[in-house]
Amino acid sequence: MHKFAPRLEITLKTVKKMSRVCELTGKKAMVGNNVSHALNRTKRRFNANLMTKRFYIPEEDKWVTLKVSASALKNINKKGISAVIKEAREKGFLTK
Repeated sequence: MHKFAPRLEITLKTVKKMSRVCELTGKKAMVGNNVSHALNRTKRRFNANLMTKRFYIPEEDKWVTLKVSASALKNINKKGISAVIKEAREKGFLTK
């Protein structure tokens, strides 16, 4: 390399991808098998039914956006968002 040539700096940009995990229940993908009629087995993933939803928390007077599963939505309808968030913080699923 020529001593006066500019040095090329190559940096790789890392992209962080959010994991597909429910923030309130901790549900995530499981691994299992597709089983054909001939009983051939191939690996597959069973993904959690996740949705991004906004919730209003009246105690804190603010809106929060969470990635939640369908079962977490049922818990929110049953117990209320404040109680479910409190349980998730106790279990360590939610750090916000």
